Amino acid sequence: MSGKVNIKVDESVHSVEKGISLSDFFAGQELPQKPLFARVDGHMLDLDTPLDKEMEVQPIYAGSEEALDVLRHSAAHLLAHAVLDLFPETQTGIGPAVENRFYYDFLRETPFTPEDLEKIEDRMRELSQKDFPIKRQYFSKEDAIARFSELGQDLKVELIQEKAGENVSTYGQEGFLDFCLGPHVPSTGYIKHFKILSASGAYWKGDEKGKQLQRIYGAVFFTKKELDDYLVMLEEAKKRDHRKLGPELDLFSFNEQLGGGLILWHPKGAAIRTVIEDHWREEHQKAGYELLYSPHVAKLDVWRTSGHTEFYDALYPAFEREGIEYQLKPMNCPFHIMVYNSRQRSYRELPLRWAELGTVYRYERSGVLHGLMRVRGFTQDDAHIFCREDQLEDEIKSTIVLAVKFLTTYGFDKYDVYLSTCPDKYCGALGDWDRATNALQKALEDENLDYQVDEGAGVFYGPKIDIKIRDALQRSWQCTTIQLDFNLPERFDLHYVAEDGKFHRPYMIHRAILGSLERFFGILIEHYNGSFPLWLAPVQVTVIPIADRHNAYADTLFQKFRDGGIRAKVDRRREKMGYKIRDAETHKIPLILVVGDREVEQEKVSVRVHTLGDRGQMDVNEFLEKTWELIKNKSLKTEL
Repeated sequence: MSGKVNIKVDESVHSVEKGISLSDFFAGQELPQKPLFARVDGHMLDLDTPLDKEMEVQPIYAGSEEALDVLRHSAAHLLAHAVLDLFPETQTGIGPAVENRFYYDFLRETPFTPEDLEKIEDRMRELSQKDFPIKRQYFSKEDAIARFSELGQDLKVELIQEKAGENVSTYGQEGFLDFCLGPHVPSTGYIKHFKILSASGAYWKGDEKGKQLQRIYGAVFFTKKELDDYLVMLEEAKKRDHRKLGPELDLFSFNEQLGGGLILWHPKGAAIRTVIEDHWREEHQKAGYELLYSPHVAKLDVWRTSGHTEFYDALYPAFEREGIEYQLKPMNCPFHIMVYNSRQRSYRELPLRWAELGTVYRYERSGVLHGLMRVRGFTQDDAHIFCREDQLEDEIKSTIVLAVKFLTTYGFDKYDVYLSTCPDKYCGALGDWDRATNALQKALEDENLDYQVDEGAGVFYGPKIDIKIRDALQRSWQCTTIQLDFNLPERFDLHYVAEDGKFHRPYMIHRAILGSLERFFGILIEHYNGSFPLWLAPVQVTVIPIADRHNAYADTLFQKFRDGGIRAKVDRRREKMGYKIRDAETHKIPLILVVGDREVEQEKVSVRVHTLGDRGQMDVNEFLEKTWELIKNKSLKTEL
């Protein structure tokens, strides 16, 4: 049907022929560069999308984060195309873009070899150079099932049967077809700067009892420099991998006899954890929190009331004793609620801020376990705030301020903030969700924090604020979360007596700042490459006597340091001095003190700082004073 439609771009409105494509529309505009696709009324769409009604359009250009996600998804299709060209008997699973990478899952009896991966990458380059158009095509559900059945793609048929509507969206490029919602870059020629990284195992739909697939990972960028920089970063990340450094530095270990995802903290790792916990408790008490302790198990009915049995799929199996079913706790929330409900509360008591380093247990599938980052038993720096509606905004703000203070203390001054909204599966009324989301949004804006809206990423009981820190390699890690909950107060019938003498529901804020201590510890290891700041280091000072006759002086120093609250040790081994110094450097001990005849006579120490080398002689008391000052101030640099 002919006619005109109004298209809004930024603040301009354009009247165009109804039905023309986004590509033709953009061709008539003065734009800084050619768009790859566009956001149309909030949805990402390809350039061949027809403009058939009044729309608001925003062009998306190469180089943006959104464009990079689409490029990654398109590269995953290119990967699958190459695999099917080389190994036509292979079945394709799913191929999403993930942070910094893309992957595709394949069902194939023969494992991919390193040589196979090289061939796949070469074939991808050939397909890229041929610059095949990437086109969207729709099929009826029946026709789509028939088409993928003919191609022998049973996994795709299964996905279409489960997920597709009656109108099935597919994308194709020169003989390759995939079930996909898109969008994609216009042609394979846009996918130039990529690298196949690795292959690993994966389960179909994450089910350990399901089919065993092979997952191939790759990276892609718009420029060669970005790809080269990323590959350099990956090499550095391998050196910093906490799974490698942890055992090397004697911080923690895993043991198959114990079970996957369960951590053994060694003395050095436990020393760092103790420092973190003590600091955490001190700062929370300063901020007006009271500390709680709660059991590790509760009746299953508790988790039925909270909604976890209905909405949470990582629960350990319940067990029965004396006719009563019990459950290992996946969360601390119900226990804090029970403390609240232990007696009647008045509006004068609120807000109540209760914090706990609570150990929880979640059955993560073995395929997703990853060192300290994804485990089955961990300690969460949990807290819950019960407050009145008029206190809500101030409590959210103070939580944000406390979070930023913690993160910067540990050396994380770069972070991304997200406001996560209502998911598809949720509890409560949408009106409550809107009020809660608005409260979080206002707090962020009042604190002048830049944030992004993460649509549908809230938890089942309420919206949340997430703060993702950037480490030394600029990788993003989820740490702080602030969740507003109007569901559990209803489920557990929480109330307080208000000024009007009537019962009112309190608002409940769930929040964790560091996240799990295990995961945060893993992040710290990689951020600092195992070279912890002095205040966190498990051994802060090592004293190395040159000869046996200097041992007594070394022992005196050790006692002096220990009495002064400094974690120290003496290396009395009958090894060469150079060996003992190198060993201390290898174990990343911040301060190395060498003592010989001159130091004994003058009551001094010869100081070496890790990675900085010899810093000369220093009076013992002066050294002790400066060292303690660095520790007390939680300095991130060891500068004597």
